[in-house]
Amino acid sequence: MLWPDVTASRANANLRSSLWRASRTGHQVIDASTQELAICKHIDVDIHVAATRAHQLLDMSRSCDDILTARTREDLSADLLPEWSENEWVLVEQEQYHELRLYALEAMTERLTAVGRHGEAVAAGLAAVRAEPLRESAHRVLINAHLAAGNRGAALRQYEQCRRVLLDELGLEPSPTLRNLVPPHPGHSGGATPEPPARRIVCRPAGDAPAQGTDTSAPAGTVPA
Repeated sequence: MLWPDVTASRANANLRSSLWRASRTGHQVIDASTQELAICKHIDVDIHVAATRAHQLLDMSRSCDDILTARTREDLSADLLPEWSENEWVLVEQEQYHELRLYALEAMTERLTAVGRHGEAVAAGLAAVRAEPLRESAHRVLINAHLAAGNRGAALRQYEQCRRVLLDELGLEPSPTLRNLVPPHPGHSGGATPEPPARRIVCRPAGDAPAQGTDTSAPAGTVPA
């Protein structure tokens, strides 16, 4: 399983070598018997700690003030065994943890935004966007963090970045939900459609020739074009 591309004898040799190197660290990290290998119970496995914190962040019934930290953000910013991507047995676990950590980073961004810790919220949102640039929900929580901090320019830049990557990679425009987050500006297609300009209608006394281009087909006033 650990070395699927080599012979059984070579895999056994690799395992013996790995166990020997682990024993040379001066710490007992592996319990080995003739039947099985296991990590010692007193060893904290980083992926287990990160997954536990991720589930806590997603549980909206509890307060997470104790884990809204830079350490949590860093733990959730790395994928599971990225250098093992060619091993089929680990692909499912990698994908499950990848999705879990993205949802957790988004939840962390929203929690930090809600308590006014805007700088930390932006950092968590950026970590989510870096992990999955095509993920609209990651861009959404980051834009909301910028807006909560009063940084409309930063929110607009983040929206434009999201729009470019979606167009370049998928040929898609951002969803209406995302478009409506940012303030309208020239060249921005989000938000409500502006009203068309009004046309002035001018009436003149009988006998006066209308000026060139003047519409006299309606009473004086202002009507929509």
